[in-house]
Amino acid sequence: METLVLSQAYEPVARVAWQRAMMLIWQGKVEVVEEYEDRFVRSVTLEIKMPSIIRFMSYFRQRQRGIKFSRDNVYMRDGCKCQYCGKKVSRPEATYDHVIPRAQGGKTTWENVVIACVPCNQKKGNRTPAKAGMLLRITPVKPKRLPESLHFTFGYEKGMPISWRKFLRDVAYWHTELEE
Repeated sequence: METLVLSQAYEPVARVAWQRAMMLIWQGKVEVVEEYEDRFVRSVTLEIKMPSIIRFMSYFRQRQRGIKFSRDNVYMRDGCKCQYCGKKVSRPEATYDHVIPRAQGGKTTWENVVIACVPCNQKKGNRTPAKAGMLLRITPVKPKRLPESLHFTFGYEKGMPISWRKFLRDVAYWHTELEE
């Protein structure tokens, strides 16, 4: 039986065995967010519901590895803003746009992909920004660093506890590596 581990900001960071989850609880490093209703940890004198989801109580720094080319990292690089109008865009509302459309030979690379809001992406269509009469706020480049963020490698799958769904639903879409 596994336990989903969340960061202090409620972002998924790991799946661990329930025994490891219990150790983190007893060490005071995490709090229980959800419990399994039908699973218990028992000792001679104690019965505790098994944790389904736990959350770190304090911030921890994650090692920075090579920067993966993913939607989430493009979103982070672009400061969560549309690169045409400058409006702040939430992840569910964000689209990624090829500056030079693929139909015109544009590649899916750091230097040719930006975050755009839906109205700007639709306005630009399958044209370059110049042909669409739009200005690109910043020239896209491969970043040397990104703001601290958590990188998680799985999404919700059949058979996982239902309580995990709300934390895992968008993870796979945003963190999957794009072609380059």
